[in-house]
Amino acid sequence: MSPRALKPLEPAATPPELIRNFCIIAHIDHGKSTLADRMLQMTGVVSDRDMRAQYLDRMDIERERGITIKSQAVRMPWALSDNAYALNMIDTPGHVDFTYEVSRSLAACEGAVLLVDAAQGIEAQTLANLYLALENDLHIIPVLNKIDLPAADPEKFAAELANLIGGKPEDVLRVSGKTGQGVEELLDRIVEQIPAPRGNADAPARAMIFDSVYDSYRGVVTYVRMIDGKLEPRERIQMMSTRATHDLLEIGVSSPEPVPTQGLGVGEVGYLITGVKDVRQSKVGDTITHHRKPATEALPGYTDPKPMVFSGIYPIDGSDYGDLREALDKLKLSDASLQYEPETSVALGFGFRCGFLGLLHLEIITERLSREFGLDLITTAPSVTYEVTTDTGDLVTVTNPSEYPDGRVAEVAEPVVKVGILLPKDYVGTVMELCQFRRGTLLGMEYLSEDRVELRYNMPLGEIVFDFFDNLKSKTQGYASLDYEPAGTQTADLVKVDILLQGEKVDAFSSIVHREKAYAYGTMMTERLRKLIPRQQFEVPIQAAIGARIIARENIRAIRKDVLAKCYGGDITRKRKLLEKQKEGKKRMKMVGRVEVPQEAFIAALSGDVDGKEKK
Repeated sequence: MSPRALKPLEPAATPPELIRNFCIIAHIDHGKSTLADRMLQMTGVVSDRDMRAQYLDRMDIERERGITIKSQAVRMPWALSDNAYALNMIDTPGHVDFTYEVSRSLAACEGAVLLVDAAQGIEAQTLANLYLALENDLHIIPVLNKIDLPAADPEKFAAELANLIGGKPEDVLRVSGKTGQGVEELLDRIVEQIPAPRGNADAPARAMIFDSVYDSYRGVVTYVRMIDGKLEPRERIQMMSTRATHDLLEIGVSSPEPVPTQGLGVGEVGYLITGVKDVRQSKVGDTITHHRKPATEALPGYTDPKPMVFSGIYPIDGSDYGDLREALDKLKLSDASLQYEPETSVALGFGFRCGFLGLLHLEIITERLSREFGLDLITTAPSVTYEVTTDTGDLVTVTNPSEYPDGRVAEVAEPVVKVGILLPKDYVGTVMELCQFRRGTLLGMEYLSEDRVELRYNMPLGEIVFDFFDNLKSKTQGYASLDYEPAGTQTADLVKVDILLQGEKVDAFSSIVHREKAYAYGTMMTERLRKLIPRQQFEVPIQAAIGARIIARENIRAIRKDVLAKCYGGDITRKRKLLEKQKEGKKRMKMVGRVEVPQEAFIAALSGDVDGKEKK
């Protein structure tokens, strides 16, 4: 604890000019959470006895994976020039899939600490977050972290960072989140350079909801940033979009544990508890005001996130459908970018079609559903949204291959993303080859320094949602970083490949792919299912088809009883007669028999796990 740390300030007593709101933005694994830990220790809000690594990462999954998934707000006291300041810090995620969390955090701040690893330099997500911060008109403080590492090269990367944002290399702060070196100077710089929040203290109260979580004991906990006026406990408040009114039971700040206070004034960041259990009442981006003297104009709010990847989530046990709906409602509260709607599948029963911002987002949500709510789930293969125009001129939006129209199709439009890849110059050739194979179009190439290159491509989203990132990492020995943003749609020669079991379509295995890759997908799925589906009493054909044309086929051989066991010796005609009799029986059985696909086969086929090995 630094001698300049103070006792936590009573928020009601803190004027706006003594408040600084900032967030930490960086690429994944550049040390945001470690730096936040040191700040919490130095400002004294967390004692050395209670301190643990990644203090603000509350979820088990965050701590296990070492990544931040949810933004966390915390209030810290700091003294400078005989003034006691209140610093409101928001620690943000670094992965591209959680950019929406970052954008909401930026809207609640006046400044941002741009953190760069002194051993790795600027990465793709660093650039993306920097542009987001500049769009929000935030003051940027450039910082190099991990300067204590033997591989650190602060001079080189300080010049790179100064060149990027404009300024001198000596203005870039050098800190170590691990040892605490330079953190005090950073806190001083935050107080000196980041502007104080502005707002009208005498106007009707307006507070922006930038986050919310569900607590099973206290209901919905809403995190707000005060813009105008003041909110106090025990008064009645109103949500401006839904017009719902609630009694304010508790109001306070996170320091970092909840601390109830006598109210929140202009520029302050804190939490509200109204005792509401209905999770739809607290919408991220909504404006809170007084019920008695409401504000006339709501705050602008946030743009709704656009889901990039769609996947079906189904409970393995059909009776868990209600629990899954409730679990998704609660998760939606803590993750506003999750979108879902009910859907049914012939093979999998009742479930939900969910929209995610990327594959990691999908993985984290399914993991949280199974851990936090104890649900056993199947997720279908990820797909993206296609716009299909039929011969009659109808436009059909397809988020699931089963929605693909059966008639003749005039054209199909697929979503395109603008991809930014940062990599060492040695790997440019192999990465270009990978991007061209995935139908990418080169937009530009720029050298950020003598050995780091940024490649910009236009690529179909459907080509990067599966294993593009894995391939990129393996081809560049882990050095490349990837960032992407939506860039409209383009028409392409796409077809729907159906998988048929004994002539019946299994909608869970259908996929929309480029015509050139349809044969490869068909042979892969038929081969995979041949290994996974148990043998029946009759022969089962597995076929891949585009419309009525079969493009691949595998057979599951029948289990045959040895009818010749008792027919030893004698004439061949007796054996043939028994075999013909068995053949007739199999034919009759095939007409009435149904192919049962076990649940494990669905999971394995959709995840690509055959014989316990990942099949690329």
